[in-house]
Amino acid sequence: MVVIRLARAGTKKKPFYRVVVADQRNPRDGRFIEQVGTYDPRVAANGLSVQLPRVDHWMGHGAKASETVGHLIARARAAAPKA
Repeated sequence: MVVIRLARAGTKKKPFYRVVVADQRNPRDGRFIEQVGTYDPRVAANGLSVQLPRVDHWMGHGAKASETVGHLIARARAAAPKA
């Protein structure tokens, strides 16, 4: 099964996350299919960057978002400008 989840990067006590599309059998920081965004929890205002069209593409092909990534996607959609 394909999942959209966070992969930790950064150094000790300075976390930085990549939002990745990966096979659920791969380890958290292991091989992934595509990186669709980043998340920096230390930046209060704009630490989230997600490519919503790519997320929609993968979810349309059956990918499931983790609980945390689901909340981040909802936050990104709310902050996106209305077309």
